[in-house]
Amino acid sequence: MTETPTPYELDADTMTGGMRPIRQAVLSIGSNLGDRIGRLQGAVAALEDTPEVTVVAVSSVYETEPVGGPDGAGKFLNAVVLIDTTLTVHTLLDRAFAIEAAFGRTRNNPGDPRTLDVDLIVVGERIANDEDLVLPHPRAHERGFVLVPWAEIDPEGEIPGKGFVLDLVGGVDVSGVKRREDLEVIL
Repeated sequence: MTETPTPYELDADTMTGGMRPIRQAVLSIGSNLGDRIGRLQGAVAALEDTPEVTVVAVSSVYETEPVGGPDGAGKFLNAVVLIDTTLTVHTLLDRAFAIEAAFGRTRNNPGDPRTLDVDLIVVGERIANDEDLVLPHPRAHERGFVLVPWAEIDPEGEIPGKGFVLDLVGGVDVSGVKRREDLEVIL
């Protein structure tokens, strides 16, 4: 016999003090080496497999020139992923690094081409500025490859302290951000 909970009974599992609020987070994913679309798909699959993470939306795929990379570096494929999570920001950052590493990312030189880049852009209203993490991402408000796909899936999105994504996208050069109609990351 199955019992249904009543609003008057306390669930002992919720009283451990380990509960955290559900926050919406925005991640930017990109690749400019090898099987670029396969790596983006793999990153989304890895996020979907992460406990305490629910992938809510994934943008279209956009192709862009590398920013600050060496001459001759290949074009990036980029997408933005919207998630709901109860993970702490540092646990989410650790997961992003683990996903990158699983796809062969090395962090020797910040300007090197990347098998996979997974950046935390915003996590709820959280502001962080420590040796491991800066939130919101310090350059997201200047980057068309973040703002254009984000505006597509979350037109009411906002970068704390910087403004609404739709307003910010109007202030950056997006001429090099090309939607790839022939490519898709599937949820």
